[in-house]
Amino acid sequence: MSVLKLLGQRIALGIFSLFAVSVIVFLAVGMLPGDIAEAMLGQSATPETVAALRTQLGMDQMPLQRFISWFGQLLQGDLGVSLANQRPIADLISTRLGNTLLLAAFAAIVSVPIALTLGILTALYRNSWFDRVMNTMALSSVSFPEFFVAYLLILLFSIKLDWLPSMSNISPDSSISEILVSSILPVITLSLVVIAQMMRMTRAALINLLASPYIEMARLKGIRPARIIFHHALPNALAPIVNVVALNLAYLVVGVVVVEVVFVYPGLGQLLVDSVAKRDIPVVQVCCLIFAMTYISLNTLADVLAIASNPRLMHPRG
Repeated sequence: MSVLKLLGQRIALGIFSLFAVSVIVFLAVGMLPGDIAEAMLGQSATPETVAALRTQLGMDQMPLQRFISWFGQLLQGDLGVSLANQRPIADLISTRLGNTLLLAAFAAIVSVPIALTLGILTALYRNSWFDRVMNTMALSSVSFPEFFVAYLLILLFSIKLDWLPSMSNISPDSSISEILVSSILPVITLSLVVIAQMMRMTRAALINLLASPYIEMARLKGIRPARIIFHHALPNALAPIVNVVALNLAYLVVGVVVVEVVFVYPGLGQLLVDSVAKRDIPVVQVCCLIFAMTYISLNTLADVLAIASNPRLMHPRG
């Protein structure tokens, strides 16, 4: 099977997964308890007013008709209008999505180099005190939920030490320095879990390769351990490491919801929570679809990069 065929299959699977997720998002949001029209108009609304609003929102149509209409608008680039403030959803999410991607980018810049370095070092010095300490810290970091870590950081750095703000109040007029200072605590919260996961997966990938016969031969030849890691093991471990990095980047984008809510960060996750509280269904659907599209796209990218970095697939035997 050629590389191009494998890549085509992965991309087609990603597109199909995105369509399936759009169906699930539409059905799940439609099954939320309560009536949208009654929630928007309040308890004092008359039945005639509620019926008129349901007709205006298209809630009197069959679910299949509403899905076809909604999905058709998405394909045309029309995200719809917010029910809460009658603004185009594209305007609402443009700035929020940029803030979320900026936060995820900051966390990736911090976490990826640290995680890969620690993963290589723990594999190089496995079963040493350094390896045990790093693994204990990684397990502890993964065990704590994000909101708990976030509140601990706020307690320490905002309340006790008064070094950093507890809320990430950024605006389009904020300077780079203000954005960086406001993003420090959310970035640390996101990075702790990501660093722990990537470090352990990188270590596991390298240790599996270190047990290979060609690595044993390199050791018998007297090659230094560092050279064995960087020149023999690491190039062959690129496929699983690339997979781990891509999957954790997806987590950085999708997993920001809790962090944004705790730090009141004006991103897409905060918009999603606010829209659920207001029962702004069109905004909830678009936010969920964007998160799903990001996760599926990065998963597909991880598969593609794993195939591209695998010599056995890049150079198949005839």
